[in-house]
Amino acid sequence: MNNLIYLLSEAAESEVNSEPTLNDAVQDLVNKPEDAISSIGEFFASLWQSFLNAIPSIILAIVVLIIGLILSKLAVKLMSKGLSKTKLELTVVKFTTQIAKIVLYVLVITIVLSILGIPSTSIITVIGTAGVAIGLALQNSLSNVAGGFLLMITKPFKIGDYIVTNGVEGTVSQISILHTRLDSVTNQAIFVPNGLAVNATVINNSGNDTRRVDLSISISYKSDFEKAQKVITDVIKAHKLVDKALPIDVRINTLGDNAVILTVRSWCKTGDYWTVYFDLTEQIKAALVANDIEIPFRQLDVHIDNNKA
Repeated sequence: MNNLIYLLSEAAESEVNSEPTLNDAVQDLVNKPEDAISSIGEFFASLWQSFLNAIPSIILAIVVLIIGLILSKLAVKLMSKGLSKTKLELTVVKFTTQIAKIVLYVLVITIVLSILGIPSTSIITVIGTAGVAIGLALQNSLSNVAGGFLLMITKPFKIGDYIVTNGVEGTVSQISILHTRLDSVTNQAIFVPNGLAVNATVINNSGNDTRRVDLSISISYKSDFEKAQKVITDVIKAHKLVDKALPIDVRINTLGDNAVILTVRSWCKTGDYWTVYFDLTEQIKAALVANDIEIPFRQLDVHIDNNKA
């Protein structure tokens, strides 16, 4: 038994001593420099031979890359021209061509990497991992991109519409991938994230061809309502932008503390709304004054009792 243990220990020591160490390598470099130089030369020769063997694949990959980029640009240009001839909005055309461009470029790069010998499974894995990482880092931006898609599909509004959403209002001047731009009446540029525009309530004042113009007019209690009603109706009918085919209403709405409040309703084309609104306000006021119909203002009557207790 002792002899067996001794033999095993001797075999282990000989095995350990047979492994090359860093000291052995240094000793070989010092004692036999020509062998070391020969090994280095063989390494670079092998590297150069590998490069020479890979030249055909590299050249093919470069040719495929150039041709692929040219064909991708041509395909995107043809797609853009084809879509521009349809009834799609300019924003939808640009958005679609940008997405197609990205997809074609990714496809070309994938083919080039496959020619260079990189396994397609590894490429797909890298692209998938990068997509997940980018998606986690840009969650809000991706929700806005998805919102842009939904806006273009559902079309709750389009460029040129006057909308109210998320506490702001203005005319839609651009629908991009991430934001919808509104130009306010004071010419301020307002950018609403598409994700908010999709999920929030949107009032589209330009969604229909016609729009009702509502005004509130006050007359005195001493004034003749029927006379005021006729004067206001005549003013509305005389306006060339008012749609005479639709109802015109002049009715008493509220009996206020100091005045009788009239509701005045008429219709016009959506694009003429503000013109009709301001014109009628000015013309009705002038007509009431010309016909001696009093337009009251808020006042306070103070009575002083001089009698002493």
